[in-house]
Amino acid sequence: MSSAEGSSLRKFRFAAGGEGNADEGGARRFVKLAQKAEELGFDSFMIPDHLGNQVGPIAALGALAVATDKIRLGTAVLANGFRHPAILAKDAATIDVLSGGRLELGIGAGWMKEEFDKGGIDYERPGVRIAKLEESLQILDTLLRGRECNFEGEYYQIKGLTGSPRPRQGPRPPIAVGGGGPKMLALAAKYADIISVATPTSKEGKLLLSGVTLEKTMERVDRIREAAGDRFDEIELNWTITTIVITDDREQTAEMALAAIDQGFPPNIEADAKLSVEDILNSPYLAIGTFEEIADQIRMVRQKTSMSYVGVFPTQMDAFAPIISQLSGE
Repeated sequence: MSSAEGSSLRKFRFAAGGEGNADEGGARRFVKLAQKAEELGFDSFMIPDHLGNQVGPIAALGALAVATDKIRLGTAVLANGFRHPAILAKDAATIDVLSGGRLELGIGAGWMKEEFDKGGIDYERPGVRIAKLEESLQILDTLLRGRECNFEGEYYQIKGLTGSPRPRQGPRPPIAVGGGGPKMLALAAKYADIISVATPTSKEGKLLLSGVTLEKTMERVDRIREAAGDRFDEIELNWTITTIVITDDREQTAEMALAAIDQGFPPNIEADAKLSVEDILNSPYLAIGTFEEIADQIRMVRQKTSMSYVGVFPTQMDAFAPIISQLSGE
């Protein structure tokens, strides 16, 4: 049976994103980028969290809260190790109020060791980072409801702190958790309202090519379904398309992509499996073809996986906009 059979499919939502780096015209053009995403019909605008060349997500969200009207605003995703959850809850609640209830708070364990090292922040082993994230999620859940939090964890202790200001969204702003590995997906299934289904990475932080196939993605969704139990139907599943190529010849483009991977390009991919043209064309993470073909492919991905919340990278907002109009309202 295909993963999504037996549960009703959610309507599509579409997320754009931005970093405010030099490629996008820098921090000063950042607000315009979000306003453009709103004009193009994207449902949300997401900011990553890195110490490298990009804007600070919390400060940037504060600016976007007053510079945009309808588009939802969020983080994809904050590195838990960069901020204490009591401080993050305060900032998140403030942004939700300032934006009129448009925040989607995305958080993960943090995975770029190099950034932690450069910033002099402890980069603990995966088990510790995931355990800390689990504690943070419980603290955020309480504080973002405007409740008093008393939490005695291994890593965080909160004593009689009440969350304020009270967020606009009730019972609290949605929390998104991203992950590709089994432990992170199980954790997300327990706590998150939105799960970003990512491709697994190697120990060095490279994307594993084997993880981009539709079959492997369906396995990850099945893992979430098992871990979530009765909660599964309440969870919105998100994924990010990493590459969009508008072309009349899907097969030839897929063959060229496979040839590039054989040559070691792009360098952030570890070719741990041999994929076929069909694997490339069915991958949720690659969109190759005419606007109509890509729209059909996204419908197929939702049918097979129940993932319905589609993200695209900042530089591909314009290329993807015509596909939104094909799928809008479905």
